[in-house]
Amino acid sequence: MGREKEGSSTNRPELAAFVLVLRGTPVTKPMLYLCDSQALLKAVKRWVGEGGKATLVGAPDADILLEAMEELRKRTSAGAAR
Repeated sequence: MGREKEGSSTNRPELAAFVLVLRGTPVTKPMLYLCDSQALLKAVKRWVGEGGKATLVGAPDADILLEAMEELRKRTSAGAAR
């Protein structure tokens, strides 16, 4: 985390913690994630729900965002988001 190759934004630790919580919670169980990071919430909100065609190209911390979106997709597919 924080190596120049992957990125070094100030949001990176919060994104990493979010991914760890997603991975640690069974995809079939409902989950409530509480945080006080407005930057994290904005980053994730852009990728959740319907909307425009967002792209990770050039996005800060795209590697961790991609992992978070994959974990959220698994949860949605398993029905945990309902």
